[in-house]
Amino acid sequence: MRHFTEYPPVTLYIHFPWCVKKCPYCDFNSHAARDEIPEKQYIDALIADLEQHAPDIWGRSIESIFIGGGTPSLISAEGIDRLLGQVRALSKLEPTAEITLEANPGTFEQQRFQDFRTIGINRLSIGIQSFNDDHLKTLGRIHDANNAIAACETARHAGFDNFNIDLMHGLPNQTAAEAIQDVKQAISLQPTHLSYYQLTLEPNTLFATNPPTLPDEDTLADIQEHGKQLITAAGFSQYEVSAYAQDGKQCHHNLNYWRFGDYLGIGAGAHSKLSFPADNSIVRHSKPRHPTDYMKTASSAERIRGMQAVTEEDARLEFMMNALRLTDGFATHDFEQRTGEHIAVIRATLDKAESEGLLTRTMQHIQTTEHGAQYLDTLLQLFMPQEQSNRRVIPISSA
Repeated sequence: MRHFTEYPPVTLYIHFPWCVKKCPYCDFNSHAARDEIPEKQYIDALIADLEQHAPDIWGRSIESIFIGGGTPSLISAEGIDRLLGQVRALSKLEPTAEITLEANPGTFEQQRFQDFRTIGINRLSIGIQSFNDDHLKTLGRIHDANNAIAACETARHAGFDNFNIDLMHGLPNQTAAEAIQDVKQAISLQPTHLSYYQLTLEPNTLFATNPPTLPDEDTLADIQEHGKQLITAAGFSQYEVSAYAQDGKQCHHNLNYWRFGDYLGIGAGAHSKLSFPADNSIVRHSKPRHPTDYMKTASSAERIRGMQAVTEEDARLEFMMNALRLTDGFATHDFEQRTGEHIAVIRATLDKAESEGLLTRTMQHIQTTEHGAQYLDTLLQLFMPQEQSNRRVIPISSA
């Protein structure tokens, strides 16, 4: 039976849903900004939303903030400064909290990087995806390779000593040589973090409706392995399936998510997962996806469009689905703190996974083996209820 003895860590996610245009591969809640963005009205709504949630996180320290989208860098530094001021007034924000802003490398946005750094943003995540102009056009990106390079250089000159480059591979008609050239270019720009992930055709996207020609499996495997070798040789450590960082530069927000920590989401389409030790519950909820609907309801209970209690069984599975993605695994204390159950509740499954060579463990720590990391789906199936586990197994290395 679940029984919390302490709160899990909590982070804050803030969603800005507007982009200049919708990319054909994107399944995030984003909307093309055809007219002027209602910046003040939307930030007012975010503040009202946070005010409603204040009792849910009362007294708890917010360890990081991630401002995502959409393209949050379309919003003025003044607007984000006002928002952060209210976050500090309404919650207990750690003085050293990592505050990440997603940015796209359009020239207009680069001019704001210095202002973002001045107001307290201390980490950028730059959505480059590729340094190849032809591939950028195919992906529907509005920047070119020169803009991408300039954005990284501008970020560093603005004082950002911690920034991520999003780099996508397995692009339509991409050769292995082109993909590796992207990796080399990214490394040369000296980011502290690289998100290196394969393009997937997500439902409800233009690419899913009209699938492009993607590289074959052999080419994908070559790209993945060669890219990983180059990134690790450049001094980055892989700490998650698609995340590489220099020492001490892992993304705090994402680490908390993968460790099944709590997160409060405000903004159109934002999701939250919060724990309540008073009644030993874990609750998920979501907000209206359309920005107009969100702004209309942000001051009322109507802003909660979906709410679900997380059962003990679901919490165990979700914890393992996230934590086992981490290269270093997880502490058994994390499982107990964040699910409210003793690790003994999954002892039989852990025994089986260990006997099959999929993970290793001590009294204090659990992590996948190299074999378990390659066949992560196989490992995770062991933790699924029987009725959910009858699905095709795909090695992570070729997913």
